[in-house]
This record gives sequence, C-alpha cells and structure tokens, in this order.
Amino acid sequence: MYTESEVLDYVNEEDVKFVRLAFFDLNGVQKNISIMADQLKSAFNNGVSFDASAIYGFESPEKSDLFLYPDPTTLSVLPWRPNTGKVVRMFCAIKYSDGRDYEKDFRTLLKKTVEKARKEAGLEFRIGTEIEFYLFKLDSEGEATKIPFDNAGYMDIAPEDKGENIRREICFTLEQMGIQPEASHHEEGPGQNEIDFHYSDAVSAADNAATFKWIVRTRAANQGLYADFSPKPLAEKAGSGFHINLSCSDSEKNKYAMAGILKHADEITAYLNCKEDSYKRLGEHKAPKYICWGKENRLAFIRVPAVTNPASQRMEIRSADCECNIYLVLTLLINAALDGIKNKMQAPEEIPGGKNPADINGIKLLPATLEEAKKIAEKSSFIKEILDF
Repeated sequence: MYTESEVLDYVNEEDVKFVRLAFFDLNGVQKNISIMADQLKSAFNNGVSFDASAIYGFESPEKSDLFLYPDPTTLSVLPWRPNTGKVVRMFCAIKYSDGRDYEKDFRTLLKKTVEKARKEAGLEFRIGTEIEFYLFKLDSEGEATKIPFDNAGYMDIAPEDKGENIRREICFTLEQMGIQPEASHHEEGPGQNEIDFHYSDAVSAADNAATFKWIVRTRAANQGLYADFSPKPLAEKAGSGFHINLSCSDSEKNKYAMAGILKHADEITAYLNCKEDSYKRLGEHKAPKYICWGKENRLAFIRVPAVTNPASQRMEIRSADCECNIYLVLTLLINAALDGIKNKMQAPEEIPGGKNPADINGIKLLPATLEEAKKIAEKSSFIKEILDF
C-alpha cells in the first residue's frame, strides 16, 4: 500500500526503467500503456492519454480522449522481467480531461460500491476466489491446440498430474508480486487446474484475480503451453468456473445478503456469464443451473460450505466463469447483497446437499442462453440503477 511519493522514491532508487499502466475494457480484458520511469510523476499529476475509441466497450467518437491515473497502492514489480532496468505495474483510474471519473471504469465503480457499503450500511465485504483453467499443448507453429497437457483427474498427483510444477511457479510468482495464494490442485478435467485465494477486500480480490490470469498465461507460455480460461473449452469435459466466496463483516446479515443475490441472480447472469459458451457449462459437471441455495450443495447457484470455524462462514456463488469482468461482477454482487440487507429479504427454502434441484418443482432456472440473459438484464431496473451509462 505505497503512497505516490514512496513509489517515486522506489522507482528512482531501484533502477526501474519501465512503468506499465494497466486498465480494463468492458469485458474485463487487461490493457496497458508502458511509459518510461521519468514520466511517472507527470502521470500521477496529469494522467496519460489514450485513444478510448479503440478499446472494446469504450468506443465513442465524442469521448475518444481519456486519461490514465496510476494507483500507487497497486505497485508491483514484474519478477519475470530483468532485475536490471526493472519493470513495474500499477492499475489505473480512468478519467476525462476535466478530472471526472469515466463511467465505464469498473475498477473505480467497484471502489465506489465498497465505499457505499461502508457509509450506508457500515459493512465490508470479504471476497475469496477459486479460479479454474485448462493447460493445452501448442502445435509446431506455436498455436494453441485442444490437446490437454495431461490426462489426470481431480486432485491427482505427479506423474499423472503434469501441471504440478507450473502451479508451483505460478504460486511463487504471485508471492513475489505480493499476492498470497491459498491452495492449488489438479481439477476434474484433463489438463484442468485450480488455484484458490484467501479472502480479502473486494478491490484487492479483483486486482489479484486479474493479475493471476496474466501470470498464468505468462508462465504457461514460458513452458510452451497455452492457458485457457474459457468456460467450456472441451465439449464433453468439465467447464472452468470462477467461484466467488463472499461474506459481510456482520455475519448476522449474511442471510439477507444471500437473499438479495438470489433475487437478482437472473438479472446479473449476462455479466457473470458473458459468452455463448458460458451456457454450455451451466447445468453440467456440478455447474449450477437452478437459482437456489444449499449447505454443501454443489448443484446450487449458492453453496454454503461446511466450516470448522464459524467465523469463516461464507457463501459461494458458483455460476460465474473467467470470461467475466470481475470488477463489474463484484460491483453487481455487492449491490445485490446490499439490496437484500436493506430490505431484510428472506432466502427461499434451502436445497441441502444430496438433493438435486432438478427433482424439486418450482425452482427458477438461470437463463439458458446469452441472448435470454441479455434480455433480462436490459429490462432490469436494478441493473439500470447501477450501470448508469
């Protein structure tokens, strides 16, 4: 959590030559501009301009000039770059030339949502993520194939699990960048892996998830592999999810929060699952299809895991996948939770572990296609209130 002056001192004293200013498009894809270190003070004071009309979701001829302002608290050294002439990265706020926040800067929107929860409800939300991905081989031309790196299964070990060393490298790199992973293992699909993170505040959780995807792709490429975060890369195998563990600082309000998220589940699905293939994953291999909750029920939209320490009780939202814009998704989830808390909403009856929601009448389904999900979102007053653009 560096200050601006501390960052400038570090850059001057530690032989930093390049500064990457990172931001995200509408889909949550990371972009960056690299500036020389001697331009950093100007970037803090005046921002760095870029052509917003060339960024997906930002396109607008009358708003083509936007400015990046680096966030000094997010300074991180890129450990895979040379130690001489270091390269560092910072996430940025996006602003207009007059200093106003850009409406589609979802990292800033998430920060405002966190502040809203603190001011209006006296609450902080803790977020932990579980991120799944596939490792595929490259062909002779260096292009990605759909040939899995291994044929191991859930929590297998070496030699069947060939991803063990890569996950180890990923975890070491995360630690070098100040990010603490919690656990890693081989997942159900061939070549499929998972790395989990301990809970943190919402903005840090989103930053860590974005950094994680970048590190995984970088480390995989270094090993001659392709890291695939798409929701359903192999038709007959398990899809890859982005499980979001959420709890609020007042545990007595977790049930209200869960009820709010369940109420708005279909309205926010277009953002949690923003690709056509997302809907091929839902309803298969324990990915949820029904809007319900249950203790230890992995078929439910929200699972309440068993815990040995009541202080670690949380809810796990199981439908999202890694193609989502995590900043936008957390903004929507927290606002849905706040709606539930404000109105003291009551969650529907639990579907406990061992029961298949498909066997119970009257349970609402998640949208079956992206088109259906978009139509629901377009009609949602809840979405319109949050995404005012």
